[in-house]
Amino acid sequence: MPSAYLLIIGLCAFALAYRYYGAFLQARIAVAEDERPTPAHVRRDGKDFHPTNKWVLFGHHFAAIAGAGPLVGPVLAAQYGYLPGAIWILIGAVFAGAVHDYIILYASVRNRGESISRIAERYLGPVAGWCTAFAVIFIIIVALAGLAMVVVNALAESPWGVFTIACSIPIAFLMGQWMYRLRPGKVTEASAIGVVLLLIGVVAGNPVAHSALGPWLNLSKDGIEISLAAYGFIAAVLPVWMLLCPRDYLSTYMKLGTVALLAIGIFIVNPHLKMPATTEFLRGGGPIIPGPVWPYVCLTIACGAISGFHALIGSGTTPKMINSEADIRPIGYGTMLIEGFVGLLALVAACTLVPDHYFIINAAAGKYQASQAGLDQVAATAQAVGEQTLVGRTGGSVTLAVGMADIFRQLPGMGRMMSYWYHFAIMFEALFILTTIDTGTRVARFIVQEMLGRAYKPFGESRWLPGVILTSFLVTFAWYYLVHGGSVMTIWPMFGIANQLLGTIALAIGTTVILRHAKRPVYALTTFVPYLFMVVTVFTSGVQFSQKVLGTAPVDYVKLGLTVAMMILAAVVCIDCVGKWRRILCKTCAPLPEIESEEDLLKLAEGTEVAD
Repeated sequence: MPSAYLLIIGLCAFALAYRYYGAFLQARIAVAEDERPTPAHVRRDGKDFHPTNKWVLFGHHFAAIAGAGPLVGPVLAAQYGYLPGAIWILIGAVFAGAVHDYIILYASVRNRGESISRIAERYLGPVAGWCTAFAVIFIIIVALAGLAMVVVNALAESPWGVFTIACSIPIAFLMGQWMYRLRPGKVTEASAIGVVLLLIGVVAGNPVAHSALGPWLNLSKDGIEISLAAYGFIAAVLPVWMLLCPRDYLSTYMKLGTVALLAIGIFIVNPHLKMPATTEFLRGGGPIIPGPVWPYVCLTIACGAISGFHALIGSGTTPKMINSEADIRPIGYGTMLIEGFVGLLALVAACTLVPDHYFIINAAAGKYQASQAGLDQVAATAQAVGEQTLVGRTGGSVTLAVGMADIFRQLPGMGRMMSYWYHFAIMFEALFILTTIDTGTRVARFIVQEMLGRAYKPFGESRWLPGVILTSFLVTFAWYYLVHGGSVMTIWPMFGIANQLLGTIALAIGTTVILRHAKRPVYALTTFVPYLFMVVTVFTSGVQFSQKVLGTAPVDYVKLGLTVAMMILAAVVCIDCVGKWRRILCKTCAPLPEIESEEDLLKLAEGTEVAD
C-alpha cells in the first residue's frame, strides 16, 4: 500500500474532526465565553499565572504533551502490522484523546487553573481527590523517569545532539527576555530570532562535535542524567515566561518543521508500506511486545491516541496561561490531533522498512531469528548511517531514525546524506522528549505544593520561594533516582499501564464535570463512551501484567505492588464517580463548593491594567 494514502486519510479525518467535533465541544458542551476572565488574568502573578499569546501557548502545550509516545509507541506497535496502529490512532485521537485533553483543560480553566486532583476533590469529594493526587504523583514520577531514560540513551556520547539541545536553553532565555522585557508583545520578532539561532545550532552541531569542544560535549550516561536533573530543577523554579514557555515554543518550531518535512518527504517519495496490514503476532504477541494486539496496542500507542499524562499538562501549566476561553479549542483539541498525525507519520516511517530489518533492529537479542541476508543488509545500513551496529537497538527510537533517514535519502539531492539525516532524527527525538520533562517537573511541583499546602499553608503558595525550591528538588530527585538506578525494562512497562489509568481517571472526572454543567446530560456520552472502553482495556492489561509478573521468577514485588496500588486508586475514583453520576442524574447531589475569588496580584502591585 502506498504510504501517502494513509496520510491523506489521516489529514482528512483530523481536519473534519477539528472543524465539526471540536466546534461542537466548544459551543455545546463547554459553552466557551470569550469575555470570561481566565485564571491567567484573575490570578496573575508573573510566575505561574501569566496571560500568554495563543500561538506561543500552543507551542508550549504541544511541546509539553508530545513526548516519546507519538514517536516510539507507533514504531513498537508496528509489530502487529500497520492497520491496528492506524485504526487506534485515528479513532482514539479524535474521539478519546482530543476530547480528554479539551475537557480537562476547560475544567481547569473554570476552576482557577487548579490541578486534576483538586478538580476531583471539588466535584467528587476528598477521597477521590486524595486518590487522584497520589495516582498523579506516582504516574508523573514514573513517566518523567521513563522519558528521561530515553533522552539519556539518545544523547549519551553524542556531542552533536548535546550541543544543539544545550543551545536551545540560552536561545529560549533570550526569547523570553525579548517578548516580555526588551520588546513586549513582539512575538514575531522573538520567533524569527529564535528559529534562526536554533537552525544555526543544528547546522553547527556536526562541526562542533568534531572540534576541540567535542570531548567536552561527549557526556556519559551519568553526565546526561545529572544535566537533565539540573535543567528540570531550574525550569521548575524560574518564572514560566523566562525559560520554560519560550523554550517549549522554540522547540515546537523544530518539531513541527521536522514533522512537516517528513510528511512532505512521504508525499514526494511515496514509499510502499512493506510491513503487511496485519502480522502473525496479533493473538500471541511477538518479539517486541509480548502480548496480543488488544489491549497492548492501546497501551503502546498512548500519546498518539489518548494519554493520561496530557491531563497533567492540561491542568498544570497551560490553564494558568490561557488568555481567553476561545483559545482552549486550538490548544486543547487541536494539539492532540496534530500529535495523532505525528503518531501516524512515525508508524509510516517504521512500516516502510522491510519486516526482517524492522525486527532485527527493534527486537532484543535472542527474541527474533533473523536471516543472514537480513543481517548483512542491516550491517550495510549501519555503515551508511555511521553506526557500528543497528542489531538489537531496542526501544523504537533507532528504528524510527533509520526509517526517517531512509525516506529523506530518497529526496532529490539527498542520496549521500543518510548519516546526517539519521543523527538529525536522533537529536529531533531527544528534543521532542526533553520538553515534556521540564513541563512535567513543574506540573509535579504544583501537585506536591498542593498536597503539602494542606499541612502548611505557605507550601500551597507559588510566591513562597522556599516551598517552590523544596518541592522542585523533591520531584527532580525522585525521577532522577529512578533513572539512575533503573532501566527501560523496569520502568517503561509500568508507565504504559499507569499512564492509561490516569487517562481513565481523567475521563471519569470529565464526565462528572459535563453532567454538572452541560445543558443536556446526553452530552456526557462524549467522555463516557471512551471512558468505558478505557476501563475495560486498562484493567484487563493490568491483570495480565500482574499475572505475568507473578509467573516470573524471582517475583518483582515492588513492580507488582505499585501496579496493584495504581489499579486500586483508579478503581476507587471510578466507583466514586458512578455514585456521583447517579446522584446528579437523580438531582439529589449537593451543590458545588464556591470558588474563592482572587485579584490580579501584579495589578495590585503595579497599579496598572493587564495588557491583552
